[in-house]
Amino acid sequence: MAEESDLERTEPASPKRLEQAREEGDVPRSRELSTATILLAAGGALWTMGDTLISHLNQNLIAGLTLEREVAFDFNLLIGKIGSGLLDVMLAFSPVAVLLMLVALGSPLLIGGWLFSAKALEPNFGRLNPASGLGNMISARAGVELLKAILKTVLVGSVAWVVIMGQKEAIFALPLENVKLGTGHVGYMMAVSFMSIVAALILIAAIDAPYQMWHYANKLKMTHQEVVQESKEANGNPQIKAKIRQQQREMARRRMMAEIPKADVVVTNPTHFAVALKYTEGGMRAPKVVAKGADEVAAKIRELAKEHQVPLLEAPPLARALFKHTELGDEIPEGLYAAVAEVLAYVFQLRVYRERGGVRPEEPLQLNVPAEMDPNNQAGVMV
Repeated sequence: MAEESDLERTEPASPKRLEQAREEGDVPRSRELSTATILLAAGGALWTMGDTLISHLNQNLIAGLTLEREVAFDFNLLIGKIGSGLLDVMLAFSPVAVLLMLVALGSPLLIGGWLFSAKALEPNFGRLNPASGLGNMISARAGVELLKAILKTVLVGSVAWVVIMGQKEAIFALPLENVKLGTGHVGYMMAVSFMSIVAALILIAAIDAPYQMWHYANKLKMTHQEVVQESKEANGNPQIKAKIRQQQREMARRRMMAEIPKADVVVTNPTHFAVALKYTEGGMRAPKVVAKGADEVAAKIRELAKEHQVPLLEAPPLARALFKHTELGDEIPEGLYAAVAEVLAYVFQLRVYRERGGVRPEEPLQLNVPAEMDPNNQAGVMV
């Protein structure tokens, strides 16, 4: 089952999965890259500051082997002289030590970055399980680490052998040189050997770092089901969200329908569109759209308007323009002021007629609707 699960992991790790792994202290690391970087910095420092260090060591050695009579017979003076010599050596090597410390702190930035995780410090007794330990010993990763160790041993040993054999005659000639010249010669040969070995380690690190990145990405791969589940957890279940949106639309529709009895007029198309308008003199700058709908919703708006005796006015161009260019709660566009003013004037006259009687006002038939605001003129079809 585990093998089948691994085969199903075809999706790259999501940002959330990567962040979770980082919080648990799991980031890509290449020990070979860190080791090569530190050794390269050490070699470079010794190469550039080698003469100064050798000079300090030479002076310290001479001073250490030179004993005055008082120092030789006074234990306290002898301890002080030894301490002073050690302090001089430490000060001489302090620039190299500081450089190596900075490189050691900065090398994680090359791969994985700095990481401070408290979870990585928590005890995990599962690591004491002999079965899991044995499984790790015979895993593919253990095989790769063994192969890498063998390769490193062979490569470093081969480089060291080639460098030493190339300087064999110079090494055998060292006893014939004076101390000062021989010391410098030894230092040079050691530096060449050291840098050659570091070059071999850099080659290993150049192979190991991409492998560690690939292994880390492969280890965190996810199954398609995990990706879907994470998306649901992050964004919510699509079915639940659709249900919520549907409920929100129903609530908005109910609120809209509740405004129809308060409307002054409902403009219709006559069957496709219906838009309810309301205007309060002194309380509104312009009439507002309190309800709008098409087809079935429009039929419901007309039904409620008849039920609550809200005037219905059949004005197709105006209904289309209002439906196209307004949203719920919007004031009507300035281009429709004249047409809506005629409608409201008719509605107010109709209201007076219903209350007091007299001559019934005629419905406005020719409303001034700008051609550019009528969707029919833009689409070239009749609605």
